[in-house]
Amino acid sequence: MIRALYVPPWRIDVVVRDGVHAPVAVAGLARSAADALSAAGAPSPASIGLVLTGDLELSSLNQKHMGHDGPTDVISFPLLPPSAYPPHVGQDQAVSPGAVTGEQASSVSFVLPPGRRPHIGDVVISVERAIDQATTGRGGHTGCEQWSAANELRLLVIHGVLHLCGWDHVRPAEGAAMRALERQLLEGTDGRA
Repeated sequence: MIRALYVPPWRIDVVVRDGVHAPVAVAGLARSAADALSAAGAPSPASIGLVLTGDLELSSLNQKHMGHDGPTDVISFPLLPPSAYPPHVGQDQAVSPGAVTGEQASSVSFVLPPGRRPHIGDVVISVERAIDQATTGRGGHTGCEQWSAANELRLLVIHGVLHLCGWDHVRPAEGAAMRALERQLLEGTDGRA
C-alpha cells in the first residue's frame, strides 16, 4: 500500500509492504513525522518517505548501507545536508555552522521545477522489530522499556525523522537533547489517530 498523506506543510509518502500490519494507523504515524519535521526546523513545504517493512528488508539495508549484520529497527536516508536545518543542542558546530532558509535548502542539491516540494529523505522501519522490542522490554529511549508496540513505532518514526534532519546521538550532549525532544514529541502524539 502506498499513501500520500498531507499534514501541512508536509507530505508524508507512506509505503506499507505486503504482509506488514502496523499497530498504529498510518495517519497517526504521518502526524508523528510531521511533528518531528516541524520541531527540527525542516525546510517547508517538503516531503519525506516512510516505509514500513520487516526484519528481512532492514537486515539487507543494514548490511548494504551501514556494514552491520542482522536487522535493525530504523534506518534514515537523508537527502539534505545538516546545514539545511537549524543548529540544535549538542550538535558539532562543524557539522551545521548555521541554518539556511527554506528557499536555500530547496536549492542545496538541485533546483526543483515550480510548484514542486523538496524531498528531505526516507525513513525505513521494521514493524516486526518495533513489536519485538516493545513486547520484550527492549524498546523506548533507553532500550529497556516495555510498552505498547504503538508507542515504539511512533518513537521510531520520530527518531528516524530527526536523523533525516541532522540529529544524531553519538555525542552525549546531542544524544541527550535528541532523547528529550523524542520524549516531548512522543507525549504530544500519544493516542492521536
